[in-house]
Amino acid sequence: MKTLQKTLLALAAGSLLSVSAQAAVSYGNGYTGQPYVGVKVGQFDLDVDGADDPTAYGIYGGYNFDPNFGMEVEYVGSDDADYRGGDIDAKTYGAYGTYRYAFPNTGLYAKGKLGIAKTEVEASNTTLNAFNGSDSDTSLAGGVGLGYSVNPDFSVEAEYDMLGSDADLMTVGAHLKF
Repeated sequence: MKTLQKTLLALAAGSLLSVSAQAAVSYGNGYTGQPYVGVKVGQFDLDVDGADDPTAYGIYGGYNFDPNFGMEVEYVGSDDADYRGGDIDAKTYGAYGTYRYAFPNTGLYAKGKLGIAKTEVEASNTTLNAFNGSDSDTSLAGGVGLGYSVNPDFSVEAEYDMLGSDADLMTVGAHLKF
């Protein structure tokens, strides 16, 4: 990941984490909507012959309309992984509807999400064959995960996301709720 991308990712994460707790909205039925922001790290699983799978870093944010249903957006980028003596990297942007099932009497929950994701993969090799290539795909995407609410304002999650026909993403992350 280039220095500018890392800087922008850090600034975006810091900005999202500074969102005021007054962002919650009361619906008058006893439930207050709950926004959240988080960070994640993991690994892309790219369907590219001869390529190592790049390490993934991302930020995400969402809003729970009630204890079960919500929405979420995310950006995940990667470092440069080895590809035939050159580099390959990936990034994805996604918007999802989410569903959470809280297991009774525990902080454990299952999460599912379904939406749209745009995945971009770039490869280059300037030493041997001097090739540069990229591919972009916008498609239906989804994921499943397992999370644990450490306290009412902080959770950790592990997820597996299917981003289309050529990429999957496995991550662990943490988010703050407001």
